[in-house]
Amino acid sequence: MRIFVTGAAGYIGSAVVRELLDAGHQVRGLARSDKSAMLIKQAGADVHFGDIGDPDSLREAVTAADGVIHLAFNHDFSDFPGALTADLQAVKAMGSALEGSGKPFVITAHAGGTEAEEFMLHLSSRGVRSVIVELCPSVHGEDDTGFIPRLIDTAKTKGFSAYVEDGGNRWPAVHRLDAARLYRLALEKAPSGSRFEGAADEGVPFREIADAIGRRLNVPVVGIAREEADAHFGFLGTLASLDIPRSNAAAREVLGWQPVQPGLLADLEQPHYLDFANR
Repeated sequence: MRIFVTGAAGYIGSAVVRELLDAGHQVRGLARSDKSAMLIKQAGADVHFGDIGDPDSLREAVTAADGVIHLAFNHDFSDFPGALTADLQAVKAMGSALEGSGKPFVITAHAGGTEAEEFMLHLSSRGVRSVIVELCPSVHGEDDTGFIPRLIDTAKTKGFSAYVEDGGNRWPAVHRLDAARLYRLALEKAPSGSRFEGAADEGVPFREIADAIGRRLNVPVVGIAREEADAHFGFLGTLASLDIPRSNAAAREVLGWQPVQPGLLADLEQPHYLDFANR
């Protein structure tokens, strides 16, 4: 199939592009800069210049595709509501262009993005095979730019690796290559209106994550009170306190998804996280 991918040059998107190409699909990736275009071309995909804020450009791309995977998102935590609004507008532009086509449209769930998810359910009754994938706080692996590097950096800066209260709260996690396979399977096989949780580790106790980071940095591992979490972790304070296990049963049963990459704790022992810790 000819697949249009937004966020194709990003951390997860680049892995999705590789997964699709290896499976025999043709890929066209959205690029808003020459640098992104170069990365997409180097991966072996075609380039569509545009921006998620340009509805006409998005409609043109999806109309020429056999399926769409939407990964682009502005991770600007200083204006998260604005990022959600931009994402909703992009989802509506692409989804409306796909109405009546029967083509697959896979998006990523975001905290607070209920309007986009409701619109996807609407599309499932309008001739679009709409699918939602929800990822984890940690999508880990080589070149990780997410929450785990931030936790490592915080531990380096503070001189100790922290967990909240007893550290029994659980974080789900998934390796970026397993996540990429999930997106491909969702595109190829998922029923319309379905939703999948991309969690290979369904719930890793946060204390075990803190322990692994402490070992990497050779710093103490310390429990802190919930009242201290925001000051210690910054914007991650609330998330570091949450118990948010996920189930991957639907992805395994419906799509046959089988994660094969290292889990989060094993991945934290790999050289790429040691390199980050030594920066």
